Amino acid sequence: MRVALVSTEATEQCGACFARSLPGPVVQQPVLVFLEGELGAGKTTWARGFLRALGITGPVRSPSYTLLEAYACDALTVVHLDLYRLQEPRELEQLGLRDLHTAGHLWLVEWPDRGSGELPMPDLRIRLESGARAHHLAALGVSDLGRQWDQRVAALTSSQI
Repeated sequence: MRVALVSTEATEQCGACFARSLPGPVVQQPVLVFLEGELGAGKTTWARGFLRALGITGPVRSPSYTLLEAYACDALTVVHLDLYRLQEPRELEQLGLRDLHTAGHLWLVEWPDRGSGELPMPDLRIRLESGARAHHLAALGVSDLGRQWDQRVAALTSSQI
């Protein structure tokens, strides 16, 4: 799926659309979403929209300095990671992430390439790119769950994104 995002609001709305389209069994297994793109492409903005749609009302900031922020959303805990500042992938071990890769956890990982070899395979890859007139989002389901999720979002009309 590929979509043009003409504003910050559209990027947040797109994140919300993905949150509302979560496949049913998401709390029965860990779910991993890679958010890829250069600085300023809209990764944190997309994550903010995703979290708002799940009922998070407090501040949603990039976890660039804390590396990890966790948000409790009913039966689901969303773990928002920003790996931009990692020097080496093995630094992830110090965060205790293996304890968070369990049922009921959904990870949103910015800069996943910085954790290459240490992160599990994603269910969904989301690539955000900056353009002259709009940002663009491309989503790719990697696992069965990710492909189902991507298809659910793609089936929505562009007016919902």
